[in-house]
Amino acid sequence: MLTVVLMNITAANALEVNITRDLGQFQVTHGPRQITIMRRQDHTSTIAPDFSLTARPCPPFCAQPMQVAEGVTTIGEVELVDFMRRQLADGSGILIDARTADWHARGTIPGSVNIPFTRLNPAQGADDITLSESLSQLGVTEQDEGWDFSQAKQVVLWCNGPWCGQSPTAIKGLLSIGYPAGKLLYYRGGMQLWQVFGLPVVTPDGQLIEE
Repeated sequence: MLTVVLMNITAANALEVNITRDLGQFQVTHGPRQITIMRRQDHTSTIAPDFSLTARPCPPFCAQPMQVAEGVTTIGEVELVDFMRRQLADGSGILIDARTADWHARGTIPGSVNIPFTRLNPAQGADDITLSESLSQLGVTEQDEGWDFSQAKQVVLWCNGPWCGQSPTAIKGLLSIGYPAGKLLYYRGGMQLWQVFGLPVVTPDGQLIEE
């Protein structure tokens, strides 16, 4: 189970580069490790080369709309951090890396669970068995006919950034089977904007990746 440990907000005073004016750092448990979420303090730090490209072919790497679907809220970094400190902390929320396994293996946002978009969208080939396995992590159970969303978790889905369609596809798949739109959040900035803010990236087993 993912847990979050809050750190004293006064710790922000000890850092030069804070997350917000009032928050310097906090911790997320990722697998067996505790990861400190804080921005890099090195003023010469730059974004990883994979996320500095500006001419990715479209399709498939096309600009995604700010609102991916009606009723689904798009969030930024401040809202994501708040989600990680609250819903992720108390178990009512889950943070989903909706990218394919090869992207996930190259680094993920701490606290994330990898459920590829292909496992959440029937139009991408997800059958009832695949959906059942995936949805069980979201608090959804299978009924004789359809799904029981009464205990569905608040879900933040993300992928590589504003040019990536993997999390939008996952969101549309969840909506198509009845997942409540009000419980879905879209972190449009994804890995690219997470790195732009100098926030930590880890391997799937929780090893901090230093660029």
